[in-house]
Amino acid sequence: MTLSLAQLSRCTIAVDLGASRTRVYARDTGLIVDEPSIAAVNTRTGSLIAVGALAEGMAGRTPAHIRVVRPVSGGTVVDVDMAQRMLRHLISDKLRRAWRRRPLLRAAVCLPHDAEPIAQRAAVETLTGLGARRVELVDTLVAAAVGCGLPVELPEATMIIVCGAASTQVAVLSLGSIVAAEKVQVGGDAIDYAIVQHLRSEHELMLPTQGLYPLHMALRADRMGGGTETEVRGRDVATGLSRTVLVSTAHVREAVRTPLTVVLDAIGRVLRDCPPDLVADLGTRGVMLAGGSALMPGLDTMIEDATGMTVHIAANPDHCSVLGLGAMMEGKVKPMVLDPLATG
Repeated sequence: MTLSLAQLSRCTIAVDLGASRTRVYARDTGLIVDEPSIAAVNTRTGSLIAVGALAEGMAGRTPAHIRVVRPVSGGTVVDVDMAQRMLRHLISDKLRRAWRRRPLLRAAVCLPHDAEPIAQRAAVETLTGLGARRVELVDTLVAAAVGCGLPVELPEATMIIVCGAASTQVAVLSLGSIVAAEKVQVGGDAIDYAIVQHLRSEHELMLPTQGLYPLHMALRADRMGGGTETEVRGRDVATGLSRTVLVSTAHVREAVRTPLTVVLDAIGRVLRDCPPDLVADLGTRGVMLAGGSALMPGLDTMIEDATGMTVHIAANPDHCSVLGLGAMMEGKVKPMVLDPLATG
């Protein structure tokens, strides 16, 4: 994936196909789609029943003949046909008609760092199937850094961590390019799974991931790790009846420490691969957290303790990638231009 601002400036629509949510940005309009990347299908007829938030509300509550699917996993399209059908319903009728009338319409899409060729081809096929005549591929790390307002075009080190639902990407950028980067298969889903397993083993309580919201809020409120207790309602493992228990945030924070350690290891590898001068820049600039799972409980404090660097969370972390892609598409990012050296 190569970044060309000249080619991006010809695009009219930007798409961020995430494992958790799909976002679409239109030139001169802004964000027009922000919906969960999920669809509900009738397995008997093959018809699409619902997409986005409506389909998400059906998860775990459907009869046998209705299947809730996610056509995107880890930022990669795993079901091209279903992804096209989902996007077709999410994009407004007005935009679809305009897309059909313009045969040379271009689209931009951001993909995870070092995405495999098959993943790149799947993303291109998804958008060309909707009418795009050309698709530009942009690294999610670069797009998110631009969306966070980081000066990626300058000869200074900027470090960004994009925390998604299925994976976390870490990179150091300078002069508009990635100097060093790592991707690990640990994200918000892995954190939720660790919490669910903790509740099952310690409290004999089964809880769907959708029911973790109160616990997430308690963990974020207890940033200093002092420990509080919050009520969680779930299903008793033995009796199958609904039950409410008091859960200590200190114990939950300890349960999620293991998956978060994988992210810390990735940060260490990236820093070891960087030149010393760039690492010195990071000591004063700090680290930027972006992505839909940037508010994972305990992640920012663990990074600060392990690296000694200040951690900043983006003002709008879940929209950074698509907003950065839109900014590059609309020409708001200018590369640094060096004046030719005078001769004579």
